[in-house]
Amino acid sequence: MKQEKKYLIGARIRKYRELRGISQKELADSIHISNNRLSNWEQGINRPNADILADICLALNVSPSELLDIHLDTDTLSEQERRVITAYRSNPELQKSVNILLGIE
Repeated sequence: MKQEKKYLIGARIRKYRELRGISQKELADSIHISNNRLSNWEQGINRPNADILADICLALNVSPSELLDIHLDTDTLSEQERRVITAYRSNPELQKSVNILLGIE
């Protein structure tokens, strides 16, 4: 029997939404999605697309690192993480998009 994958980002969205005292409807309205879609994220049924993560971070006043539960220690970067950083540094056209996505610009 196939076990369904549950997405963990929804629990973090719910956590920060509740910490801010925002209802599901208020958050959904502020990021221009349906309440049902937000509910599905929070239940772990599906997850938000990368292009909406910056909107979620802004609406919840939370950093992308917090929302995505990413804690980087430069001494422990994996080879993949090092390649991503190298690619970011070598592609100025994409840097602005990445910065916007991550909520740092």
